[in-house]
Amino acid sequence: MAKRDYYDILGVAKGADADEIKKAYRKMAIKYHPDKNQGDKEAEEKFKEAAEAYEVLSSPEKRQRYDQFGHAANASSPNGGGYGGQGMNMDDIFSQFGDIFGGGSPFEGFFGGGRQGGGAGRRVARGSNLRIKVRLTLEEIANGAEKKIKVNKQIVCKTCDGSGAKDKSSFQTCKTCGGSGAVRRVTNTILGQMQTTSTCPTCNGEGSTILSKCTVCHGDGVVRGEELITINVPAGVSEGMQLSMSGKGNAAPRGGVPGDLIILIEEVPHETLKRDGNNVIYDLHVNFVDATLGTTVEVPTIDGKAKIKIDPGTQGGKILRLKGKGVPEVNSYHRGDQLVHINIWTPKALSREERELLEKLQSSPNFKPNPGKNEKSFFDRMKEYFE
Repeated sequence: MAKRDYYDILGVAKGADADEIKKAYRKMAIKYHPDKNQGDKEAEEKFKEAAEAYEVLSSPEKRQRYDQFGHAANASSPNGGGYGGQGMNMDDIFSQFGDIFGGGSPFEGFFGGGRQGGGAGRRVARGSNLRIKVRLTLEEIANGAEKKIKVNKQIVCKTCDGSGAKDKSSFQTCKTCGGSGAVRRVTNTILGQMQTTSTCPTCNGEGSTILSKCTVCHGDGVVRGEELITINVPAGVSEGMQLSMSGKGNAAPRGGVPGDLIILIEEVPHETLKRDGNNVIYDLHVNFVDATLGTTVEVPTIDGKAKIKIDPGTQGGKILRLKGKGVPEVNSYHRGDQLVHINIWTPKALSREERELLEKLQSSPNFKPNPGKNEKSFFDRMKEYFE
């Protein structure tokens, strides 16, 4: 099933600013919140869908990639999370509410707490993003590529399974916040009493504390290690383009949400071909005899060798076009062309017999310019070419 447009999901125009997007998401989050629609699977899916759309459109970097490539960047990720939006769980979604609703759930004051089975102020840690460069040849760019790369990063501690505790009995409910992860304070003001909620300073919003820490990770839940990551790069990417893989960045402390892996594309220069957008350029040098009489030559392309015909009387500077021999567009069936630039090659060293033959040809009317076209002579053009 095709994914819906993120702008349509939130009901905003493509040119909507950050405040409009935030306002639209807030409205949908309140409408479809699980606490308000308990047991309604359709409402839950719309709630998640809106959260995914906001997660992408609220980030200038992710929004720019989405505007340019649509959902294509997600296809580059094995887990389908090219923008970091897909695959969001409820912890991901509720962690956004600190920005949208000023902490906790929008229903904190109406339904006696935000989340089912957890305190409204409980905070979910998030791992940091990682950035790596991937070098691709022109052939890999044209056809797409699968790269397996070892990434050195923070990974989940296997000894404690990321909990940071020596064993399950090492956890205890935070005495300061009572397990909610948040503390409430009532302040008397000129307008009356004002209640504020903030992250618990004792447990840092986790709702529990650790009595005995894991001896390997020392309570962090993460250790330094390597992970072999498979990156599926779509055909048609270009130098400087960034792809994103959700959840493949640094692991988060004590079972939090892992960060994203940002992949920066770097093109390896080709020996003979030059890329110009989706087109590929090749400089073909033809000696003036072949250009005069015509010939057939082989030229390199991304897909191998191709034969092209040089017509008799071909002039220097002519461009031959090989349709569909260029680079494809991302998320499109359209493919660029290969442009063959004809350059006339003139020998610098001649034998005595060759020079005498050319001197005889020089006086021929066919080797002189057409006065009606105001052309230069063949040899004058050759002289200018090598100066």
